[in-house]
Amino acid sequence: MNDESQHPAPVNESSYNELGHLIRQLHDTLRELGCDEVIQNLVGELPDTQDRLSYIAQLTEQAAQRVINAVEKAQPLQEKMETDALGLAEEWRNAQGNGERQRIGEKMHAFLTGIPTLTRETSSQLTEILMAQDFQDLTGQVIKKISQLTRELEHQLVHILLISKPADDSKNDGLLNGPVVKKDGRTDIVNGQEEVDDLLTSLGF
Repeated sequence: MNDESQHPAPVNESSYNELGHLIRQLHDTLRELGCDEVIQNLVGELPDTQDRLSYIAQLTEQAAQRVINAVEKAQPLQEKMETDALGLAEEWRNAQGNGERQRIGEKMHAFLTGIPTLTRETSSQLTEILMAQDFQDLTGQVIKKISQLTRELEHQLVHILLISKPADDSKNDGLLNGPVVKKDGRTDIVNGQEEVDDLLTSLGF
């Protein structure tokens, strides 16, 4: 591997200065508009959002493992009942004489007596599968919080874009309030991802 792949190309000094001025202008504009603190708070929540997503993944994995374990325990119980029942039916069908039928009858009695134990164990595993779904309540709350954060971040960014657009761009003056939740019959608002995309396109982005 050569040095060029290990070290980034030097930045042109004029480009560097221009970038610095743009960053300074953005910083000053945000502060003048009173949006710097809002954006800072939202960005400050992003690491917490990553933790929440990791938490969702962890809960989902745990729930999936609980379901797998329960199925692995319940399936042999069902297979045992099926095998024993089929075996007894075959023996009874081929039985010769009363003595053999009596012996098979005793085996049937033992089989029927043991069924409640097997069904209780199976029911316990089905309950475990059901309880494993409780992760949906927790993950649902976390996902809702993340969704609110992303919508608020988009709202603030679009709002900043609208109020800082060039003065001669008057075709979107009615959008200065940024996105809202419901249209209520109005056509001068941003509502939903598709309209945000249309707005950005109309502004040349």
